[in-house]
Amino acid sequence: MSVDLSTIPTPAALVDTARLQRNIQTMQARVASLGARLRPHVKTAKCIPVARLQQAAGAAGITVSTLKEAEQFFSAGFDDILYAVCITPNKLDLALGLLQRGCQLKVVVDSLAGAQAVADKSRAAGIAIPTLIEIDTDGHRAGVKPEAEVLIHIGRALHDGGARIYGVMTHAGASYGESTTAGLQRIAEQERSLCVRAAERLRAAGLPCPEVSVGSTPTALSARTLEGVTEVRAGVYVFHDLVMCNVGVCSPQDVALSVLATVIGHQVEKGWVLTDAGWMAMSRDRGTQAQAVDWGYGAVCSSDGTLMSEWLMSGANQEHGIVSRRDGALPDDLVQRFPIGSQLRLLPNHACATAAQFGEYRVLADGADVQVWERFNGW
Repeated sequence: MSVDLSTIPTPAALVDTARLQRNIQTMQARVASLGARLRPHVKTAKCIPVARLQQAAGAAGITVSTLKEAEQFFSAGFDDILYAVCITPNKLDLALGLLQRGCQLKVVVDSLAGAQAVADKSRAAGIAIPTLIEIDTDGHRAGVKPEAEVLIHIGRALHDGGARIYGVMTHAGASYGESTTAGLQRIAEQERSLCVRAAERLRAAGLPCPEVSVGSTPTALSARTLEGVTEVRAGVYVFHDLVMCNVGVCSPQDVALSVLATVIGHQVEKGWVLTDAGWMAMSRDRGTQAQAVDWGYGAVCSSDGTLMSEWLMSGANQEHGIVSRRDGALPDDLVQRFPIGSQLRLLPNHACATAAQFGEYRVLADGADVQVWERFNGW
């Protein structure tokens, strides 16, 4: 029996469980076929039931982006956690507290100062804090170059100072700028080979480096080999989004997260349909703007989830969304086609950013609103 979506207060974050489950299974099978473990990044959904589905599919541990996530997931029974943002001295007591309570927390550093702070805390507490060294494999963000001399210094500061080198990790954020199979495969191989190279250099210097952790959704779905890699981290695949559609690793029919919006008005002379989902619901993320297909603030679907490709969310105020035709046409039947009170589903540019606007998901299975799943925010 189909749910009456009009009973759901809007704007609302909807999760299609059929798409969600398919996305989870696809990624799990892909990584397993290449001989690595999957450590999904749970920052996208920040939701215990979603992480449990990933765990049930075979995920080995989780990745988080905040220590609040680590606390929440550890309290829910997830104990193998990688905090994948470089740790700072003011957060080490929080990390240590998790370790002392039995959490298998891993932290990350990419500087000698960071390594020394972790080593000092390890030595003072009598606990060898498991630490990964972040490697820069594409110039996208943080990390140490794999051939840099400081890599070995960081390793020695950790190992000799009382911490535990858990391994090396990297994130190929540059993959988000690709849109061809060849380009994605090239970035995936670059990510793999350079992170493996960093591990080899540490080992050659007599330092332990048991784990090699790589990952992004585009590279995980594009890599041809993961030789030398022990685990893969990917996150947005669980929902997918329009940026991933433009990258080429999914289609709009794979996007499991949408925002349910209600039509609240029209500007017929402008060809506008006004909804109650503005940027407070969709976020200000315009990640598709620099890609081949610009979806404005989101793609438009009918209330049953069917993509209306000629329409997009072209503008947004805080609580008002503007839906219009991509070609700027002014339809004669605008009011009749989108009557006041009718509902639309809007697909996000960036699932992580849109999901962050909400405190819960309304979960749909076979067209039915089955339950509410809590989501948490903050640091």
